[in-house]
Amino acid sequence: MERSPLDKKISLTDFNDFYWLKEELIEFCRQNDIKTFGGKIELTKRIQNFLLTGEKVTQVKATHKPKSNFNWNTEKLDNSTLITDNYKNTENVRAFFINEIGANFSFNVKFMNWLKGNVGKTLADAVKEWKELDNLKKDKNYVSEIAPQFEYNKYMRAFLADNPNLTSKDAMKFWKLKSAKRGTNEYERTDLELT
Repeated sequence: MERSPLDKKISLTDFNDFYWLKEELIEFCRQNDIKTFGGKIELTKRIQNFLLTGEKVTQVKATHKPKSNFNWNTEKLDNSTLITDNYKNTENVRAFFINEIGANFSFNVKFMNWLKGNVGKTLADAVKEWKELDNLKKDKNYVSEIAPQFEYNKYMRAFLADNPNLTSKDAMKFWKLKSAKRGTNEYERTDLELT
């Protein structure tokens, strides 16, 4: 079955069964006066709700208001600085970590999530955590986690791992065939039969 156009006439089943680019989801939201903020997963949930109920998210709900007024842009940071509920990855924070860890420091998703989830711990704890995460990467068997919204990246990794004799170009070809069809976008060995 050919993919239905992404408009307000699409059924929830058809919407759920096909792969959509984030740009397509944003355009659908714009055309239907639905808020376009957030990532692909949030946009998908908003569209699913709209298709199911007709309700539109037209305003941003108030989120948790931080209690701390610590300014991560300007405050002097040291190892005893506590991670607050208003923590932000700023240039000031980056400079602190580069000073403590070295020029090889970089933010990554796992580390940023750790920072957001560890209010009350110190920046010394954060330095220790970053070094532990960095050591994991040195293990030849280490495979970084790919967030669920990055279906293309997950597909490419799984395809190439299962087909070491094929190229990224081959993987892209099969991704395009797979993502245009109804159903899962996860790599399956039977994808090699798609044409």
